[in-house]
Amino acid sequence: MTRLSFKNLGSLSAGSLVPSFIPKDHKIGIVHLGIGAFHRSHQAWYTHKLLELQGGDWRIQGISLRSAQVRDTLNPQDGLYTVVVSSSEGKIYHILGSVDNVLVAPENPQAVITALCQKSVHVVTLTITEKGYCLKGNTGELDEDHQSIVHDLKNLDCPKSALGFLVAACQRRMQANMRGFTVISCDNLAGNGAKLKTAITMFADLVDPKLKNWLQSNVTFPSTMVDRIVPASTPEDMADVQSVIGFEDQACVMTEPFSQWVIENKFAGPVPHWEKVGANLVADVGPFEEMKLRLLNATHSTIAYVGSLAGYTTVADAIADKNLRSLIDHMMADELAPTLSMPEGFDTKAYIESLLRRFTNRGLPHKTRQIAMDGSQKIPQRMLPALRHQLMQGGSIDCLTFGIACWIRYCEGVGENGEVYSVDDPMAAEFQTINGAAKGDAETRLEKFLSMKDVFDEKLASNTVLKEKLLFWLKELSEKKVRSILAQHWKV
Repeated sequence: MTRLSFKNLGSLSAGSLVPSFIPKDHKIGIVHLGIGAFHRSHQAWYTHKLLELQGGDWRIQGISLRSAQVRDTLNPQDGLYTVVVSSSEGKIYHILGSVDNVLVAPENPQAVITALCQKSVHVVTLTITEKGYCLKGNTGELDEDHQSIVHDLKNLDCPKSALGFLVAACQRRMQANMRGFTVISCDNLAGNGAKLKTAITMFADLVDPKLKNWLQSNVTFPSTMVDRIVPASTPEDMADVQSVIGFEDQACVMTEPFSQWVIENKFAGPVPHWEKVGANLVADVGPFEEMKLRLLNATHSTIAYVGSLAGYTTVADAIADKNLRSLIDHMMADELAPTLSMPEGFDTKAYIESLLRRFTNRGLPHKTRQIAMDGSQKIPQRMLPALRHQLMQGGSIDCLTFGIACWIRYCEGVGENGEVYSVDDPMAAEFQTINGAAKGDAETRLEKFLSMKDVFDEKLASNTVLKEKLLFWLKELSEKKVRSILAQHWKV
């Protein structure tokens, strides 16, 4: 079957929406680090819509920081790919043309630095996941002992990390008397712009204090809040796209109708007018970050761990369990919403209702195991801030602690019926050590988990109310099935 490409754009079936602009007529203005499915359905989506609306030199140079997979799927297709917007009512097939091409960083680090130093590039965006920032979980500062950082400090002309590439590019721009750029984190981190700035400036200071000073004067790091559910594409999805557009598309992406992008209005130079196609420019992203991280991401993680243990494959399957849905309802209303400080006039109840509608979208089978990845990185961002608030205020923590206990139980790597699965997490080796030491003892397991300083700070780990509640749930999980616990405590 022929691959999707420029030469067959005019031959696509009537069932797909093709770009209304000629992609090759627009230069690269954005470099994106970590070009996965989420970026292609979110930032590249907004950029595509803007190019359709008013044109401009804002096409995207994609950078794959690890494997050649995305390059090998996108480059033979001239950067074109299909975004399938799925709802319970049906699907809409959009062919996007905002991505120019993809470079693979390990194959040619110098080419990546050169791409970041193009005069036409004014914006760098990132989706590198929480672990890509190389921060110490307990302090939020750069982890100078991280193996990638150690390598990059010694080999800045051939870096491995996203931070290393950014600092190398800034150094070259400074030496060439070029302008800086705007660096926009699009990862699910509270204060993602501030965290990225901390990591980059600490890194730059270790390289050259003059570089740090230049960077502080020439580069900005606006914080953002991003939101769109993007499950992993399956062979069945690719076959469906092929049947509709008439060509093979190995880079297609599945997503939902809902999309949100809130960006701090703090730029170092020209940026695309994404606000003209639905993004929101605001002075303070903080309240929106907290809302999304807690109401969406915290509940999503809870659904992932509770649902996986209960035997549910997708979010829609899990939320269809009335008792699990009751758990999530109580979690949102009683333990998460009270921790927020939203702008006046914002309808939190309406936002919660929209989230629940999204969770029930059977047109988008979002796998619980996919959401469960990297829990040691996600739990501190998504659940612990709300937990601290509730502990200080004496509020309910039943749902939050049950979700965290299910994460601890999930990290055993063995399901309730004895099935063995892989725990995809940077701390997976530590989990295995704990599992060997605990040998089914809930109290030992809890102490070991609470001692992980990259997840739990000392104050939280020593909180007796928290420890008692987590131990209660872990004992429940060792004695009963998850569905039985849900029926006992959150029965509708």
